[in-house]
Amino acid sequence: MKDKTEVNVASPCIRNCCLDKQDMCVGCYRLIDEILIWGQADDHRKTQILKLCEQRKTLKP
Repeated sequence: MKDKTEVNVASPCIRNCCLDKQDMCVGCYRLIDEILIWGQADDHRKTQILKLCEQRKTLKP
């Protein structure tokens, strides 16, 4: 049974999967390592990854 505080964070994948020179997806802004661990990550880690994605998105030219 899942804890009631568990959020079940959805993947940011938008099916526009292509990595740039820094191994960052141009669709969701996750790094390849973040993509690979997503399925095993807990909600806290997923939330951290999503925050990093938002930062990358705002810094991308």
